[in-house]
Amino acid sequence: MKLRLRRRDKESGKAREATQTWEPGQTGVILCDFWDRHWCQGATRRVEALAPQVQKTLVALRKKGCLIVHAPSDTLAFYEKTPQRERARLAPPTATAPKLPNRWHSLDAAHEGALPIDDSDGGCDDTPPCKSYTAWKRQHPLIEIADVDAISDDGDEILRLFAQRGIQNVFLLGVHTNMCVLGRSFGIRRLVGLGFEVALIRDLTDTMYNPRQKPFVAHARGTELVIQHIETHWCPTLNYSQLL
Repeated sequence: MKLRLRRRDKESGKAREATQTWEPGQTGVILCDFWDRHWCQGATRRVEALAPQVQKTLVALRKKGCLIVHAPSDTLAFYEKTPQRERARLAPPTATAPKLPNRWHSLDAAHEGALPIDDSDGGCDDTPPCKSYTAWKRQHPLIEIADVDAISDDGDEILRLFAQRGIQNVFLLGVHTNMCVLGRSFGIRRLVGLGFEVALIRDLTDTMYNPRQKPFVAHARGTELVIQHIETHWCPTLNYSQLL
């Protein structure tokens, strides 16, 4: 796959694109926390709007030979004993343990500074804000889980699966960009820290951001700012249309 990947210069903030070629058989795709429902109604609506494009993209990448890993955190009981869940759970141990721990990876201020948006209120943009609770039971039902896919929300399981398949390149998509996509044990911060080539599919993600918080911009602009932050400090991004 020939990809046009966008990064940003740390000093100027200027975007630049470079071409890379990824072998599909050495490429994994992690769909992060694309739940059936979120406690924030606005977040639920935006996932619903993204779902058809996410589905088309996963179908295309699967046909190319990429390994699709569905990572709907905290819902794995729904998938217990399925072949896709067992594929990840039973992936064999690796020769060496990962150098970064299998936990949430918080903001690394020394590496990336502060996030460009204030999500300290939880990021719900509804009026009034919705009450936080565990709303999710499974992955969004519009997303097919094919026989050849895997299911896991455990970073070490996913790393063992990638080692088994010889995967060094990873596409990340799903939600939410400023939280789980960056911080999960299978998220951008950890994967980049472990030396994987990572790319965020920037038009198949969304933030938890309330425009009533700094920098007081529209929700979509808040998402753009987080994507630019990732392009500057962590990994490149691309549009999903390249993959279809």
